[in-house]
Amino acid sequence: MIFAEPPVDILRDQAAREAAEELSKSAYRQSGGSLIERALNKLVEWIADLLDGVTGASPNGHAGLVLLVALIALIIVVVLWRAGVLRTSKRGTKQQSVFDTSRPRSAAEYRAQAEQEASAGNYTYAVRSRFRACVAELVERTILDDRAGRTAYEVVADAGRVAPTLRDALQPAALTFTEVVYGNRPGNPTRYAVVVRADDAARTAKLKVAG
Repeated sequence: MIFAEPPVDILRDQAAREAAEELSKSAYRQSGGSLIERALNKLVEWIADLLDGVTGASPNGHAGLVLLVALIALIIVVVLWRAGVLRTSKRGTKQQSVFDTSRPRSAAEYRAQAEQEASAGNYTYAVRSRFRACVAELVERTILDDRAGRTAYEVVADAGRVAPTLRDALQPAALTFTEVVYGNRPGNPTRYAVVVRADDAARTAKLKVAG
């Protein structure tokens, strides 16, 4: 005997709420500033209207909902790609390294460059230069070895083992550097200040005492 599959009862309001909650998760909210957030809000409204039409036109809404979920997934991928999130996650480790050369400059030189860029209002470049100054400082103080291709997050892990007090300052600076340099986030005075604090900490950090 073949039993018929029970109908799927999809409530329009419930489906709309679930779609809105999914799109409002922090991973999407952080994908690119207020412009992206406004676009996502419009998208949620549009999806809610679609859900209303799909579930209202079909007795159980099952087939239409499957197609709609696929459409939502495609839209999310496009939004995150345009925001730079997916492009960042697919880059290789070498491409996300702190230095794009063999670090020919000293920490003081990177620091001076960052201050000039910040004074000119070019905070995107200032964030990059100041974090490089921070890493160069750690190398010069032998907290880090002079290894090519190290990423910002590897800086946090490697330096934290030698000087644990640095972690609190380096972690937000590494995130800021990666978002600005590789995630298409604009630099601004607030983000620059985060990296400046890390650089200041690098110059005063005490090494872990072996025991």
